[in-house]
Amino acid sequence: MNTFLENQNWRYATKKFDATKKISAEDLNILKEAIQLSTSSYGLQPYKVLIVENPEIREQLKPFSWNQTQITEASHLFVFTNFIDVEESDITDYLNNIATTRGLKVEDLKGYGDMMIANVVSGLTLEQKSIWTAKQTYLALGNLINVAAELKIDVTPMEGFQPEKYNEILGLDKLGLNASLVATIGYRHEEDASQHYPKVRKPMNELFVTI
Repeated sequence: MNTFLENQNWRYATKKFDATKKISAEDLNILKEAIQLSTSSYGLQPYKVLIVENPEIREQLKPFSWNQTQITEASHLFVFTNFIDVEESDITDYLNNIATTRGLKVEDLKGYGDMMIANVVSGLTLEQKSIWTAKQTYLALGNLINVAAELKIDVTPMEGFQPEKYNEILGLDKLGLNASLVATIGYRHEEDASQHYPKVRKPMNELFVTI
């Protein structure tokens, strides 16, 4: 079987982590680079990822995560946060990055920048911008899940938390950010029965339609 598919069959949403096992600095850097390389609309990456290691902060977040034990037992807690707003300065920063990375003149990118400003900055309401940027975090999560499976590191993506409380505890409101999703990362506990359950997915003939 293809190695990628084998890894996807191996992974599952871990319910109980082994709190004694920690992700190495080397593997953590690989996970971060996988997120950094993720695709996003226009390549803009309108989000930040908080890596919460502080056990006291994680204890504060746990009650607002439906008391799921993964929040405190996993090696690391990743909080994906999206930009609430996208401003013209964000586009300018991105164009400067492109110019520096590719050895171009910023003026040569004006058409691309004008398009992003028209479509995103001016073309969307504040609510629409926040929805759009939140969607980008899911693309980054996909990269994280896939590379973690390759490293045999467990990831549990979570939407079961109260974003407004996360925003308050982590001070995200002051940064113009919003907690869009959470991922607990570490190593499955041998007592986690979920790892032995057969994977349940729709059959191919129900999932795909060829037109």
